[in-house]
Amino acid sequence: MRSSFHQELEELQQDILRMGTLVEERIGQSVRSLESGDMQTAQEIVDGDDDVDAMQVDIETRCLEIIALQQPMASDLRIVGTAIKIVGDLERIGDHAVDIAKVTLRIAGEPLMKPLIDIPRMADLAQRMTRDALRAYVRRDPDAAHELLRTDDQVDHLYSQVLRELLVYMMEDPRTIHQATHLLFVAQHLERVADHATNLGEAVIYMVSGERKDLNH
Repeated sequence: MRSSFHQELEELQQDILRMGTLVEERIGQSVRSLESGDMQTAQEIVDGDDDVDAMQVDIETRCLEIIALQQPMASDLRIVGTAIKIVGDLERIGDHAVDIAKVTLRIAGEPLMKPLIDIPRMADLAQRMTRDALRAYVRRDPDAAHELLRTDDQVDHLYSQVLRELLVYMMEDPRTIHQATHLLFVAQHLERVADHATNLGEAVIYMVSGERKDLNH
């Protein structure tokens, strides 16, 4: 029974990593499609949202089956509960990638009002946070999870820069309001991705120690 239980946990972990890798890659793809005006990639990201949702449902269903059939206790139960929490945040990261791709489709044909600098930086950091959070999950490393807060502060700083810059553009030239608003939405989505990555870190800390930490404050 125990060997079957631990095999199921290992399979869950591998599927969580596959899901995490997929949504992390889509964040980068969505911002690159925005930079280049790549409508095809943007549409593929939107169309692929159902795949991420299906992965979430599958993993959550298996977690509930494990709880019902194996009746794990203490730390084992935290591992299964953490898996449910993690896939919920990963699904939301995937949603933000879709929302960014939708911005690309909405401003199709419009030249960018300015070269994107801070938004790609935000995307790089958000992707790194997601990878680091997944690595902390696999390694059961709460110290690495705590380190996510430092990168989250960098993302917040860049978001503030983007907000200030776009507000200046909108005040100086009302014709930029439409696109600047959409770019601001993109920055907001990336800021939320970083928050979900810190949520992943919180889940890892709880899984390992049983302590609930709020890394977003």
